[in-house]
Amino acid sequence: MRRLILLRHAKSDWPDGIADPERPLAARGRNAAPRIGAYIAQEHLLADRILVSPARRTRETWDLVAARLPPPKVVASEPRVYDASAARLMTVLREQPKDAHSVMLVGHNPGLEDLAELLVASGSAPHLASMAEKFPTGGLAVIDLPVDEWSATAPGIGRLDRFVTPRDLGGND
Repeated sequence: MRRLILLRHAKSDWPDGIADPERPLAARGRNAAPRIGAYIAQEHLLADRILVSPARRTRETWDLVAARLPPPKVVASEPRVYDASAARLMTVLREQPKDAHSVMLVGHNPGLEDLAELLVASGSAPHLASMAEKFPTGGLAVIDLPVDEWSATAPGIGRLDRFVTPRDLGGND
């Protein structure tokens, strides 16, 4: 069994003249990310490997989340997660080493949402409905995959364990 955790970056800002990869978090995102981090810690959703898009907003999200967690085994900037399609994210996922039983991708939509939809075949009705409605900034999907190696990951095999948004954790995000 493998566990995939998808974390969409928190709410970002759109300052004039700033290229997309350098967009920072908005105040709302800086408020939401620590709540997601506290939830991850409280629920013991600690991943063996964290792969973070190199975009500024994902790095800032991860830094605020990580401040609430014990140090993970591996955190790496993964350029292929930036602006990635579900197919590219699936490739990245299938390349993960066997000793990583859980992997977190910190990235962007529509790629994360599309990957979740591609993988998930079952789960609790409320979580499935919530994720199908919208995968908002700061959204966290936890997907269990019945495989022994990441290379065996395939569409339609996942079970959505939970889907949580910053709004679910309080606040007006």
